[in-house]
Amino acid sequence: METRAGDPGAFARFDLERVESPAFVVDAAKLRENLRILQDVGERSGTKVLAALKAFSMWSTAPIIGEYLDGVCTSGLWEARLASEFYDGEITTYCAAYKPEDLPEILRLSDHVIFNSPGQIERLWPIIEAARAGGEDFDIGLRINPLHAEGEVPRYDPCSPHSRLGFPIDQLTDEHIEMIDGVHMHTLCEQDFEPLSRTWDKVFDHLEPWFGQFKWINLGGGHHITRADYQREEMIQFLADVAEDTGADVYIEPGEAIALDAGILVGTILDTGWNGMPVAITDISATCHMPDVIEAPYRPAMLGEQRTGDDEMDNDTGGTVRLGGPSCLAGDVIGDYALPVPAEPGARFAFLDQAHYSMVKTTTFNGVPLPSIWLWDSETDALECIRRFDYEDFRDRLS
Repeated sequence: METRAGDPGAFARFDLERVESPAFVVDAAKLRENLRILQDVGERSGTKVLAALKAFSMWSTAPIIGEYLDGVCTSGLWEARLASEFYDGEITTYCAAYKPEDLPEILRLSDHVIFNSPGQIERLWPIIEAARAGGEDFDIGLRINPLHAEGEVPRYDPCSPHSRLGFPIDQLTDEHIEMIDGVHMHTLCEQDFEPLSRTWDKVFDHLEPWFGQFKWINLGGGHHITRADYQREEMIQFLADVAEDTGADVYIEPGEAIALDAGILVGTILDTGWNGMPVAITDISATCHMPDVIEAPYRPAMLGEQRTGDDEMDNDTGGTVRLGGPSCLAGDVIGDYALPVPAEPGARFAFLDQAHYSMVKTTTFNGVPLPSIWLWDSETDALECIRRFDYEDFRDRLS
């Protein structure tokens, strides 16, 4: 999987020695730039834009996000609690399956509660009725599966064959629609406008009989709206057309687009060696700090990486180094890189576009320390350490 981001932006002038290692550094100015773009798309199209906490839940930036967007979307009870505690605006919650004991609080905290199947709505209807009888005000939604795959990687494609995510759209009935206020779909991953347009073409005929009955339609996330080459004018017109055609309010839930190119992960080389090519051990671990490198897999862009004229790297010259983490996992390998600094112990480097997903997926496997979290403002050069992690954070996750 090839990353579609990796613009160094203001990080090209950031001194990596200003922070400890490893460390996530998020640029508040870049966040604001991305958020202004999303706000403009929302206002010009009449669409409500929600921040997806599953992608970027650095809640110290919640006041910044609240200046621009209409609220947040969450993926279960704990994210809904986080949203209610720190974020402004609406809260939409979707989970592939709810525990009955969690649902009353989720219904209390959320404006929209979206289910994965009509069967689960039916089973949990007594809880829904009890919450409404107690004065709670919320909408019920259903996630649909358009049965139209657009993803590059099947494991990241909710429409891949036999997917567990969303109710197959060809099984919808009038009885299902009567139970809900709106429908939700999330089918994209780091994609531009055309896959969304093609997906909606497939969805349109299935949903058209119920146009006028939906209070809202949520088109989920995966839209790379803040990427420089994204077709924003086409997206704005499309969103306005969906609202006009359906008679519903339209929502989108960008997560990655909010933090696109807004963060780096700073690391240090700890040791070097030779095993048919140069090898370096770093204090950044793919499995602990950047798991998508292994899961997708993909190759993250490096700040200042040296490339040859044909944009390829020749391993035979010794000009590239295989970087791996400090854990005992044999597959804890980040990739092969032409470093912008000498490949020697103590050298600093950074991976680009690491604010989203990497930060929320970190683990302490093997006792590998978590990166600290820093907020930098490239407009003012203000730098603040938001959070450091220590042994107790590792210990207290265990028993």
